[in-house]
Amino acid sequence: MAAKEPLTELDPRYSVKDAAPTSWAEARDRLAAAEIFWLSTVRPEGRPHVTPLIAVWLDDALYFSTGPEERKARNLAANPCCTLTTGSNALNEGLDLVVEGEAVEVHDEALLRRLADAHETKYGSDWHYEVRDGAFFHEAGGRATVYEVAPVTAYGFAKGAYSQTRWRFERGGAG
Repeated sequence: MAAKEPLTELDPRYSVKDAAPTSWAEARDRLAAAEIFWLSTVRPEGRPHVTPLIAVWLDDALYFSTGPEERKARNLAANPCCTLTTGSNALNEGLDLVVEGEAVEVHDEALLRRLADAHETKYGSDWHYEVRDGAFFHEAGGRATVYEVAPVTAYGFAKGAYSQTRWRFERGGAG
């Protein structure tokens, strides 16, 4: 089933004259190819928490995992709102991407198996996960909770010929 395209808007305040919005197809391809993401969450007392991690793009959402006792998992238990970012640290080239949404725990074992395969395909055999009891298991790290973040709003920041694109998504509920 084809995903519905988001509403795409170019913000002229942060874009060079005659800039065009970045297509969602390009942004989606870059999300799928990106190796490192930065996850931003909020600690229970309100302070921010940011950490790098790996993620895969599948079925119109980003998926990542973490140990259930890690800071990011505890933050998400208290407040599922989060942001994932990726891009480059170059000033004059590339496309930085920001995905805002809510992290929803994934327990469906068929989906988890697809995600385990996607992680290993993208990141190699060091990222082989077994799936059982509604979670990932890794020989080096034990149990990991898997989260889905379906975009609610996303931003693309093109560099060089600067532009800022915003994508807004309609959501019919968590997948």
